[in-house]
Parts: sequence; structure tokens; C-alpha cells
Amino acid sequence: MGRPIQSSRIPNLRDSIKEAAWRQISVSGASSLSLRSIARELSISAPAIYNYFRDRDALVTALVIDAYLSFGDSQHAAKEKYPGEGELLKRFTETGIAYRDWALRYPHRYLLIFGTPVPGYVPPQDEVLPAMMRSMGALAGVIAELHLAGRLKAADIPRFDPGACFFPAGMFPGPDGLLVYSVAMLIWGRVHGLVSLEVTGKLPPFGPDGDALYRYELESMLREFVVMD
Repeated sequence: MGRPIQSSRIPNLRDSIKEAAWRQISVSGASSLSLRSIARELSISAPAIYNYFRDRDALVTALVIDAYLSFGDSQHAAKEKYPGEGELLKRFTETGIAYRDWALRYPHRYLLIFGTPVPGYVPPQDEVLPAMMRSMGALAGVIAELHLAGRLKAADIPRFDPGACFFPAGMFPGPDGLLVYSVAMLIWGRVHGLVSLEVTGKLPPFGPDGDALYRYELESMLREFVVMD
């Protein structure tokens, strides 16, 4: 094997390191992520990586943030496809469809942020939380719009306790902010269950894929939580 090349010979080395990390994750999972293996793949010295990521956990954090940002972009793009005042139901459905589409397109990114935790890794919430909350903000925004329009049926829904989790104080502005996020979290949990089963190949055989079942669940949640036209 030749002598490792210097980092200056690879443009955008930080991005190249992350791309190599995703390739490694796709082959052997996030738990086996190794900075030395990445260095060997890129033919650079291991210390060159430490100029960008001080250890494995720092690299995992960067990947988690990138995954949340990509996921958030897809959610907000779906929400913005139907900006009209009379298109609330389409915004709800399109945001839900985009959730599954993104997960099936980027299963390893999906599993890194929503799947089995990486052994020994504790995400630094101060770094990860902004990207995570932005990704949830599209769905919460749709629910808030339904509520403001007087079309949300959720008066009796149990409220989750923000003091028992990582949500910061002031995350739920207004008297109904906690209601909006409680509905959003419940809906997220339901779509997450179906999508996770499909991504991991454990969805029962409802056809060639989970599309029909997933759309049925979206329609069921609309009937459950929304005053229909």
C-alpha cells in the first residue's frame, strides 16, 4: 500500500470523510464506523481526519445533523407545495408522503436518526436539537394551521410532559402550543412505526410495498384529527 496522501490533495476533505462514513454505514452499520477505516479508504493519514472530527462521536454527530437537515428540507418542501389557504388537507398528506419517500430513499440516514442507537454514542443535544426541531417543524406547522382554522379535533388528546424530555423551555408558544406538538408527536409516532417496519423489511405483506397501507393510515389520521370539508 502506498504512503497516505496529504489532506490538501482532496478537495472538500470534510465532505469526503462524511461520504466515506455513509458508505461504511451502508455496508456494515453505524456501530462499526471507524475513523481509521475511513482514512484507509481515502488514502489519507488518520491524523488528517482528526483535523475535522476529534473522534468517532464527533463524526456521528455531524452525520446526524446532516440527516436531520436533509429530512427537514424534504418535509418543508412538501409542506410548501400547497401554500393556499384551502389546501390544508393536501399539506398534511403531502408532508406525510414525503416522510416515507425520504426514508425509503435514504434508509441509512433514517435509521441513524430514528433507528437503533449507535452503541456508546450520546448525542449532544445542544448541537443536534436545532436541526431535529426544524425537521419536526413542518408537521407541527401543518397541525398549527389546522388548529387556527378551527379544524383540529384533539381536545382530549393527552399532553406529553416537556419537562420529561429534551424539549427546551419556550418551545411551545401560545396557550395551545403544547397541544399542537402533542398531536404532531402522536402522528409522527404512527407514521414512524409503519415506515420503520418497511425500511427494515419487517412490514407484513400488504402488497408489493407499503404504499397502500401507508396512505390508508394517512387518511385514517385525517378523519381522526381533522374536521373534514
